[in-house]
Amino acid sequence: MKRIIESDVCIVGAGMTAAMVAEKLTDERELDVLVVEAGNPIFNYDDRFELRRRWIAYGENPWPDDHIEDQTPLGTAHGFSRTMAVGGLALHYGGASPRYSPEDFRLRSLYGIGDDWPITYEELDPFYQEAEERMGVAGEQGPPELDPRSKPYPMPAIPRSYNLERLREWGESWGVPFWTNPQAKNTVPYRGRGVCCRLDTCNICPVGARYSPDYTFRDLLEKGRIELITRTLVRRLVLAAGSDRIGHAVGVDRDSPDDPMEIRARTFVLAAGYVWSPHLLLLSAESRYPEGLANRSGLVGKYLAGHRAVTGYVDLPFALYPGMNAHNSLLSKKFQRPGPVDRYVRHDFRIWEASSGDEGRIRDDSGRALLGDEGLADWRERAKTGTARLRCYYDVLPARESALTLDRGTRNRWGDPMPRLDFRDGEESAALRGATEERIRSLFEDLARAGSGTLRGVRASEGKEHPGGGCRMGDDPASSVVDAYGRSHDHENLFVVGAPTLVTAGCNNSAPTLGALGLLAASKIGEEFPAR
Repeated sequence: MKRIIESDVCIVGAGMTAAMVAEKLTDERELDVLVVEAGNPIFNYDDRFELRRRWIAYGENPWPDDHIEDQTPLGTAHGFSRTMAVGGLALHYGGASPRYSPEDFRLRSLYGIGDDWPITYEELDPFYQEAEERMGVAGEQGPPELDPRSKPYPMPAIPRSYNLERLREWGESWGVPFWTNPQAKNTVPYRGRGVCCRLDTCNICPVGARYSPDYTFRDLLEKGRIELITRTLVRRLVLAAGSDRIGHAVGVDRDSPDDPMEIRARTFVLAAGYVWSPHLLLLSAESRYPEGLANRSGLVGKYLAGHRAVTGYVDLPFALYPGMNAHNSLLSKKFQRPGPVDRYVRHDFRIWEASSGDEGRIRDDSGRALLGDEGLADWRERAKTGTARLRCYYDVLPARESALTLDRGTRNRWGDPMPRLDFRDGEESAALRGATEERIRSLFEDLARAGSGTLRGVRASEGKEHPGGGCRMGDDPASSVVDAYGRSHDHENLFVVGAPTLVTAGCNNSAPTLGALGLLAASKIGEEFPAR
């Protein structure tokens, strides 16, 4: 027997951006919101101390059953998480919450490369602020010329440890300003959640201080604001007869797979991340859209973006005492706002404490065994100095061929082809990669020299961090999939929100940007419904 479900707004996916959209819509508008999640509901708040303990002791996944075995992309899935559950990838979120810089939105205008976004930093600023308030972000503003914002952070920054204070003095001896990297962690009781204990297990926060979307969904459910259906995979979208509007979605209940499911809504919002949102559009191909819905431009799945990291370690001439809140770091945006450049190189710059090379050991450099007091003396001698970890995320422009496609040779249990990911740098970034990484290495050497340290162990990552793209936004329907609000150029009642809409991935962690874009989309979606 067919199961039919109706709502005003159907949100596909239950991650961070979905939580932002659902909360804003139901705060401000009178409407029925349905959230459909393929994975499990992991509302296991009372179990998280024990799950944390087993993660520390045995390396177990602290989020059991947070994925679906046969829903896994193929190919170069750099930065991909298998997580499909209520809360999404943000269940594993470390909490870092810097904004993008104004330059990220105007690359073509400022540097003559890449593409401008259809929205400016200044236009997104109030939505950044709203996202930080809904998440609960603690931070301090850097120098306004490097770190512009119109209002203060919702909470004061996480206190710097002794180590981070020493590292800030060391870093600024180079003549570069550093400040505390903003974190989505409570420094005061906030929105019913406790204060960060600085346990350094942010992958699973046992006290709820670190923002996680499952808390938002729990609150919305307790208030009766939304309906949440879990363990239900949306397999395709279907156009209404004789129209370009989405009429309904076809779903499958993983617990009753033989019972057809039809989901009807006035507005559909895809919030399933940079893999599953474009994947669903490609699966929804039909006679008038043979390459997939929302894909007249041919760009669904294209321009997959991400940035690359360069990491180094510096032996310091003074002692540090690692172990307290090692997740906290210092940030500088000096190199994100470089002004005119001969060659396009933009990156952030972060400093952490590190214990690399300072731990106890059982053999010396020559391989001779260190036993008893000799081993302890060796450890004490090496602990007289400290180590800093440096890392820069540099902007990588994506190629059009950096793409998600359907692999028809690999299918899930319902016969749907799985996505294949192939990340590729754009021509400009590919040509500049060597020079970019050498430039960052030289900056590491300059900082080490200025602070009387010694650089060692520099490496560049091969993969892409904080990926996005696949449904890029833009004003021109010929060169983009959605507009600045995430509305499809092809289907007026279809929105794509969050990571897929990124034009580039900038130089920073993307969480607050995804939240801000989701809230911007919600402001447009809500216009069709009466105010609460």
